[in-house]
Amino acid sequence: MRMSSVVRSLCFFIIIFLFLVSSTLGKYEADDPITLWVNKVGPYNNPQETYNYYSLPFCHPPGNAAHKWGGLGEVLGGNELIDSQIDIKFKRDVESTTICELQLDAAKVEQFKDAVDNSYWFEFFMDDLPLWGFVGEVLPDRNRDTKHVLWTHKNLVIEYNKNQIIHVNLTQENPKPIEEGRVLRMTYSVKWISTNITFAHRFDVYLDYPFFEHQIHWFSVFNSFMMVIFLTGLVSMILMRTLRNDYAKYTREDDDLETMERDVNEESGWKLVHGDVFRPPINLSLLSAVVGTGAQLATLVLLVIILAIIGMLYIGRGAIVTTFIVCYALTSFIAGYISGSMYSRNGGKSWIKSMILTASLFPLMCFLIGFVLNTIAIFYGSLAAIPVGTIVVVLVIWAFISLPLSLLGTVVGRNWSGTPDNPCRVKTIPRPIPEKKWYLTPTVISLMGGLLPFGSIFIEMYFVFTSFWNYKVYYVYGFMLLVVVILIIVTVCVTIVGTYFLLNAENYHWQWTSFLSAASTALYVFFYSIYYYHVKTKMSGFFQTSFYFGYTLMLCFGLGILCGAIGYLGSNLFVRRIYRNIKCD
Repeated sequence: MRMSSVVRSLCFFIIIFLFLVSSTLGKYEADDPITLWVNKVGPYNNPQETYNYYSLPFCHPPGNAAHKWGGLGEVLGGNELIDSQIDIKFKRDVESTTICELQLDAAKVEQFKDAVDNSYWFEFFMDDLPLWGFVGEVLPDRNRDTKHVLWTHKNLVIEYNKNQIIHVNLTQENPKPIEEGRVLRMTYSVKWISTNITFAHRFDVYLDYPFFEHQIHWFSVFNSFMMVIFLTGLVSMILMRTLRNDYAKYTREDDDLETMERDVNEESGWKLVHGDVFRPPINLSLLSAVVGTGAQLATLVLLVIILAIIGMLYIGRGAIVTTFIVCYALTSFIAGYISGSMYSRNGGKSWIKSMILTASLFPLMCFLIGFVLNTIAIFYGSLAAIPVGTIVVVLVIWAFISLPLSLLGTVVGRNWSGTPDNPCRVKTIPRPIPEKKWYLTPTVISLMGGLLPFGSIFIEMYFVFTSFWNYKVYYVYGFMLLVVVILIIVTVCVTIVGTYFLLNAENYHWQWTSFLSAASTALYVFFYSIYYYHVKTKMSGFFQTSFYFGYTLMLCFGLGILCGAIGYLGSNLFVRRIYRNIKCD
């Protein structure tokens, strides 16, 4: 009864949360004022290098223009919406009307020319619908090679259905040369057009269906799925056949003395290390922390993807980031529970140290990377700089939600499932590990373990990188859910095989090897990101390079912990299962 009430409360919270993070979109009557919000401007090839729209000498609205501050994710995404104070009324057409007259002096000419040379784009919002355009263009000229022009007229075509805005299209006209001493008349016009498109489908125009639902995308998912079937079947066939023979030979009781002596002399591999295989690993507190955090991240990723599918979170500005932060805080109990139970089962004594590591390891790493990036953004005066107030809010969420839940999870894990229950007793004196061939060493197994998991997500990483760094809205979370499930299955299978080979080499240090073998997937993702940066993008400059690789490091760090935890937990179940059926002395 109590569990059902908890589930109901959680569902109620999710519904309320989705309502809060979704944008509040208005219905209008004739002649109601419509606000055109200006947001940011920056070089097109450097998506993260964005600045306040009025950092360029455009017509600034008189007085103190209203600001629109969105949710946590919107601020972290580098958005700062300012009321343009352009007079727009619902269903009222506007002929060409002057916004202001722009007097160009030497400083303004230099700023505009620099913006045009770097292909500066800008972003507006109307009724939470984005509009994009370029500041100007470089055109060929008779008298000289080229000339810089500024678009001086903005034409807004707004489609509506009854009392709701469905689509806004921005076109720019009337290019004027950027020359010192010129006076540019900045104008705008508005035209309203009725449409039959429903409000529920108004965001479809921003989704690139041919790109994300291309046959290659479908084929990659199908190919990964077939790899899962083949891999799981192969692992099951090889391991079950080998283990069945081992069990049969190891548990014979009615053989004659000669056969038993021959079997004992021939006995080798994983059975010989049964007295050491459950020996606590080195740096137990760190391993417990990363396994607990990885289990939390795996749950978090699945939860956010499901919420994105149900609530179409890709529509709202920063909704995915807000959902991620809130759900991370709420799932901290899982990290504490897994870490606490694992640490206690392995005989750990400093559980407070383990708890602090679990609660702070991933946030601390992200904070350190974010601090460096934030310092760079502040130096450049970019909107990517996170305000102090937002940093305080994130810290409060961590201190008053994430940390207490992690502590609670650690206590519950220690008391509910922290009793040692190893199938085999650990011997007092560690068994020496014989030297084996190079391909059976933990280092090689760890490096090779990430190849197949990376292969299963390779194509999806291309779509994720392209959507994040090339102005595309990622909306195919159904694909992502399938790929994540495939990644989990492939990671477990590959890590189990690596663990079995390691144990057969009479090396009982499988805990860290299984974790690092799966975590090496993130290493290949980082290598791929280097290739993507140099081949698939036109990014340049210290600012953009820092943000690209800073964000990629965060992604790879989280992915490595997630895959590593999955690999360790799968190998742990496998090791406990195979040693449960042998005679341990």
